[in-house]
Amino acid sequence: MLEMLLSPGKAERASWTLFFVGLVYASLSIILVNWIFSGDAILSKYSGILIVTFSVMFSLPFMYYLIKNEEEKDIEYEGSFRMLREHSKAILSLMWLFLGFVVAFSFWYIVLAPNQNFRAQIETYCLINRPANFDACITEYGIKTAKIGVTAALTAKEKIFMIFVNNIYVLIFTLVFSLIFGAGAIFVLAWNASVIAAAVGIFSKSNLSALPLGIARYMIHGVPEIAAYFVAALAGGIVSVAIIKHDTRSEKFWSILQDSLNLIIIAVIILFLASLIEVFITPALF
Repeated sequence: MLEMLLSPGKAERASWTLFFVGLVYASLSIILVNWIFSGDAILSKYSGILIVTFSVMFSLPFMYYLIKNEEEKDIEYEGSFRMLREHSKAILSLMWLFLGFVVAFSFWYIVLAPNQNFRAQIETYCLINRPANFDACITEYGIKTAKIGVTAALTAKEKIFMIFVNNIYVLIFTLVFSLIFGAGAIFVLAWNASVIAAAVGIFSKSNLSALPLGIARYMIHGVPEIAAYFVAALAGGIVSVAIIKHDTRSEKFWSILQDSLNLIIIAVIILFLASLIEVFITPALF
């Protein structure tokens, strides 16, 4: 019932409402996981994955119908620039949903600390930022320790290359996932939202008053980065829905492929810009 309350059409007309939908979905996911699985000796260890799974379950119907609507626009409208303008509405809606996830996950990370709800996310964060001292990072949960790692000796060019290549891997995975399972890329994006939330919690040192600053730190480069993933997910999803609806037999299918290719190129460009922001701008501000 809850997952069907908001239609894609309403979301595009008032995209900001998806922020509150994201807040509700993420909060309900955490509440349900804590209520249902906290007493289970096995499943409680994987609550971080279960929280993401519940968020995905709530979001899948909306994601599927949103992608379906975007594919129908490819059939109805002509011109790449017109299509990019139409798709931007869907991207904005998804970004608001993602931001709602991040804010809710960050809030509950701080409120419920110390807990095991974000163990998987913390491990991922430490593996990326401090692989040489992984155990110490997990124990300490401190942003200072996360800054000490094997990447400290890298030059700015090497950091940009490393970040960009890693992000391209995620982009490819998101694209393939959305091709195979139309709306399935929402899992990758919900997972990234939870990892960013864990990073925000670490930066904020479990202090609610520092939460806005922590979110701002990671959203400066996180917004364009996640937007690129959403663009790729939309591109793959559009082709997936077109194949399901047998539009491959029509001339419009080639227009859909061209539109999807344009979206992928734009996503790659956005990812490169996000890498520059993460290396040069974010450290300068924080």
